[in-house]
Amino acid sequence: MPPFRTGRGALRAWALRPLAWAAAWCTAAAWAQAPTDAADEDRLPVTIEARELRGRPDLETIAEGDVDLRRGPTTLRADRVEYDHVQGIARARGHVRVTRDGNVFTGPELQLQVERYEGFFLEPTYFFSATQAGGRAERIDFLGRDRLAATQATYSSCTPDDEGEYAWLLRASRVKLDFERNEGVAEGAVLTFYGVPLLAAPALSFPLTEERKSGWLPPNLHLDSKSGLEVGVPYYWNIAPQRDMTLTPTVITKRGVALGTEFRYLHPRFRGEIYTHVLPGDRIAGRDRGLLHFQHEGRTAYEGAYRADLTRVSDDDYWKDLKRQIPSLTPRLLPGRAEAHWWVNDWKVYGGVHRWQVLQDPLAPIDSPYAREPQLGMRRSFEWDGGWRLDMEAEVNRFVQHDHGPLQARPDATRVHALGRLAWAVVDGPGWFLRPQVAFNAASYRIDATATGAARDESRLIPTLSVDTGWVLERESTWFGRRYIQTLEPRVLYVNTPYRDQSRIPLFDTAVKDFNFTTLFAENPFSGVDRVADAHHVTLGAYTRFIDPGSGGEALRLGLAQRYLLREQRITPEGVPFNERFSDVLLLGSTHLIPDWGVSGAVQYNPDLQRTIRSTLGVRYSPGPYRTVAATYSMVRNASERIDVGWQWPVFRASERERGKGCRGSLYAVGRVNYSLRDQRITDSLMGFEYDAGCWIGRFVVERESTGVSEATTRFMFQLEFVGLSRLGSNPLRALQDNIPGYQLLRGDAGQR
Repeated sequence: MPPFRTGRGALRAWALRPLAWAAAWCTAAAWAQAPTDAADEDRLPVTIEARELRGRPDLETIAEGDVDLRRGPTTLRADRVEYDHVQGIARARGHVRVTRDGNVFTGPELQLQVERYEGFFLEPTYFFSATQAGGRAERIDFLGRDRLAATQATYSSCTPDDEGEYAWLLRASRVKLDFERNEGVAEGAVLTFYGVPLLAAPALSFPLTEERKSGWLPPNLHLDSKSGLEVGVPYYWNIAPQRDMTLTPTVITKRGVALGTEFRYLHPRFRGEIYTHVLPGDRIAGRDRGLLHFQHEGRTAYEGAYRADLTRVSDDDYWKDLKRQIPSLTPRLLPGRAEAHWWVNDWKVYGGVHRWQVLQDPLAPIDSPYAREPQLGMRRSFEWDGGWRLDMEAEVNRFVQHDHGPLQARPDATRVHALGRLAWAVVDGPGWFLRPQVAFNAASYRIDATATGAARDESRLIPTLSVDTGWVLERESTWFGRRYIQTLEPRVLYVNTPYRDQSRIPLFDTAVKDFNFTTLFAENPFSGVDRVADAHHVTLGAYTRFIDPGSGGEALRLGLAQRYLLREQRITPEGVPFNERFSDVLLLGSTHLIPDWGVSGAVQYNPDLQRTIRSTLGVRYSPGPYRTVAATYSMVRNASERIDVGWQWPVFRASERERGKGCRGSLYAVGRVNYSLRDQRITDSLMGFEYDAGCWIGRFVVERESTGVSEATTRFMFQLEFVGLSRLGSNPLRALQDNIPGYQLLRGDAGQR
């Protein structure tokens, strides 16, 4: 069965495991193997090398002086090894060192009954390659192939200081491991940080493999200006191999007591999750509040699939007060949809229901998308020899407006539409393409009555003829003493779409496409079905690129495009006819010619007004790992003007020698500021520091996010990461990765400090 997808439960379920088992698991793994591994190892021979070997045949063997005993992946070195053939006991004394799979164990004395794996290791120290951490114990007792116990065990990735103290240390008075039952128990476990206890438990139970196990997880800590301090203690319940649940009772100082639950299930033909957050009697809002999130997907007959996705909250202010709980990229627009599709004789048949919950703000209202109740359709593509292709789509939608928002007179309607496209790839080679095509957009509407108008029927059929052609030319070029492959990629698009009056048809699923290089070479500037712009124009554009022949990287890209109208365009994204011969000019460019620098920009220029309509300029400097500064300027005339700056940069860095001795660490500044020049205020910001002490990392981040014209939420995030163990506190990593271009985890794979 495939593993569970990463989610709240998964991340939290594994977070506590190192707190208990890391101090002894690798030690046990060196001796207690899975049955198959053990059976294979039993058949391997034992080889011994030493300065002196003596003994009695079939009774005992004594090896002294630089003894090297090997069996499979295990190597044992000691000053002296005695092996009793009758009892099958090996005794090693003096600088005993055992290595296996990169893990190292040392101590003064080891005794082991080889057949039964029973014995002890006195005062062992251990180092685990997987976590780059280790510790020591007073004694490890081997109780068979599948069981052992460690007494007074410690674990840390830190190097002790001159007084022998560790920055952080995990102690356990006794650790018992049972591999057959996949269970470990740590008694008297305490995690200290510079001598201060952070976590303690009289007994901890934990799994020894990738199998999940029920139990309490580390507490969650969050602090923000809306809710105050929030402390949650999750409990993970491993219900069955295909099902689990995480229950998180939480105390929110300003609001009250909440309960979060996450139930997940995974089966061969379906999987899903249900997440709820309930806050009864919110002391600030004066009412009960809650959230429900449900996801389910699966497979059906006829190569079909289905999915359901629902997110609902109790009130409009939920996204302001408890936004962290909402699992959506659009916290004010929450989805509710169920959809499915099947393949029948090469036709894709599909259907679904879509409905939204819109969280309205009286000071900043937004329009709600139409619900589709239902959407039913079918589509298919045909291909023939000679480069011919036909795409067809037929669909019926029932559009219903449940939340009118600022538009109070939007009618409901039923729409039936058919789309078709016949294309012929006359030439489709690596250096040239020529693709003429004919398309049509047919739609019929039954528009319901409103308070200001009676019900009516509307229909239209709009054909489109287009010819798309382009070239890719290459040559060798030299710039600043470096060789490049330079390309010239001109492109021409001709479009002819007749005018059809669509003014009486509301917009149900249609929006204006963004003005960029891709949409400039599209037949229609609108997405959706309800609007098709009349067009008779030619679009001309070209790219030139400079490519490093060695790496294939793009050192420079420049682009230019403009549209030439052959007649007036009456249906436009701006809503007013456009009769100028030439459209706005689009220029774009990006370069990495200067080492460590990246520059990109785009400009939309109106030649008639001789003014820039929209522009974006971005600069990024990244001279090495954990060093990046990025700035972006964006302007839309008469709408917005912003500057966005993000950074990750060392304030000071410790040398390898200083970090090895634990003298000092490295401090990094991180942040992002989004400033509106139009409003002359900071709209969103994030600032903080990361301190890497070598064996632990501390992060402190403050995030301020606007939730209205005059409202904002300030969130404080503090986290301690014990390298090789776990992370405690509120996690700022997602916020850092989402906000700072080029941000790198300090313990990631992107480089070494």
